[in-house]
Amino acid sequence: MAKSLNVTNWYTKPLFFGGSRYLIEVDQQRYLVDCGLFQGYKNLRERNREDFPVPADTIDFILLTHAHLDHSGYVPAMIRQGFKGRILTTPGTEELLSILWPDSARLLEEDAERANRKGYTKHAPAKPLYDISDVERALDKIKTIPFGKPVELAPNVSAEFQHAGHILGAAQLHLKVNQTSIHFSGDLGRASDAVMNPPEGFPGSDILVVESTYGDRTHPQVNPEDELAEALKPVLQRGGTVVIPAFAVGRTQALMLHLWRLIDQGRIPRVPIYVNSPMALNATQMYHRHKEEHKVGIEEFESMYSLASMVQTVEDSKALNDNKQAKIIISASGMITGGRVLHHIKAFGPDPKNAIVITGYQAGGTRGSQLVEGLKTLRIFGKDVPIEAEVIHLQSMSAHADGAEIINWMRSATKIPKMTYVTHGEPTASDRLRFQIANQLHWKARAPFMNEVIDLDNPA
Repeated sequence: MAKSLNVTNWYTKPLFFGGSRYLIEVDQQRYLVDCGLFQGYKNLRERNREDFPVPADTIDFILLTHAHLDHSGYVPAMIRQGFKGRILTTPGTEELLSILWPDSARLLEEDAERANRKGYTKHAPAKPLYDISDVERALDKIKTIPFGKPVELAPNVSAEFQHAGHILGAAQLHLKVNQTSIHFSGDLGRASDAVMNPPEGFPGSDILVVESTYGDRTHPQVNPEDELAEALKPVLQRGGTVVIPAFAVGRTQALMLHLWRLIDQGRIPRVPIYVNSPMALNATQMYHRHKEEHKVGIEEFESMYSLASMVQTVEDSKALNDNKQAKIIISASGMITGGRVLHHIKAFGPDPKNAIVITGYQAGGTRGSQLVEGLKTLRIFGKDVPIEAEVIHLQSMSAHADGAEIINWMRSATKIPKMTYVTHGEPTASDRLRFQIANQLHWKARAPFMNEVIDLDNPA
């Protein structure tokens, strides 16, 4: 291997959600920063089945910025391919991975079993990308690093995690490779987030790799509780059911907090609230254990926790669909790609009395994006389900910094990067943020191509 420093395999998320993977090569060492799944359109999801650009057993460390599957979900597949190194991340991320990875494996195994049973697989037989045994081996390889504590990975390579906000355990990653510093933003949270503390400011580095999920827009200055109340109150007053597809980590906890406040203030009717996601229940308990990372006090946390009924069993989940009284159901997955929420959309979607409330980013090709685009039919379990329920897309609950917030985060740098690489965003978002960086900060910036190789000694 050449001794020059290279970063390769830049997955810049064109028209899809996920697949963040950055491979750093220095001397005889390989470091993979994030290891995410492709999600969204089928042709992009099929990339998960492609061979990794380098043999898995040649990678020494995987460093994960946070637990969301578009940053971590491919790790068990690397284990299956022969990865033998260490996985480094924060304590909060390790806890979340202990529920996210097994859930992902279960869904993959169920999909393969269903495809084989119903005969719609192109492979004989269909096999999951990974299974629970791969997950167990991956979890055994994790070593946690506290925030703010530099760790030496090799004689000339060190790593440090810094708070990114976004979700529990989410980190920025600051690497020092010989005399070059490389800073990965990870997914940046918002200073105004109702739950998480704001991200630490950018300290400066020779090279910056920054996300751009919302790099082409400014989040509306709308109070999320005002927007949520306006969406929910009419539906509940007419006796409807509100189905809220929500990510089990981050979004569900924020929704529970806002709903408790709205009910406590009498701004929406007091109706039963169900959190139909065992994974969300476990994640909420983890937030309770990591008080240093979020803004929610213990009293308010316990109040919002006691507000909802936690649905544990499949039988109780099915019973919700027979319950026609006004209620709110929060259920994964957030983009309606799988999980228990599919059964609720199938049950309540055809009735105009009800509502489906979309609260977050919806990747192209997902059922969530189809609802946002106005489609009146969703394909669920092999059948076309008519959607007559009111579809409401909230704009105020994003857990990602917008373009202006990213620029403000960058302004704290005491050292201006030689080059800023804008990644993890759709082409329009990445290019718009690149333009803002160049014109507002007067820094060099560009959006790299997928699989582009960059010489760290000459990043320009």
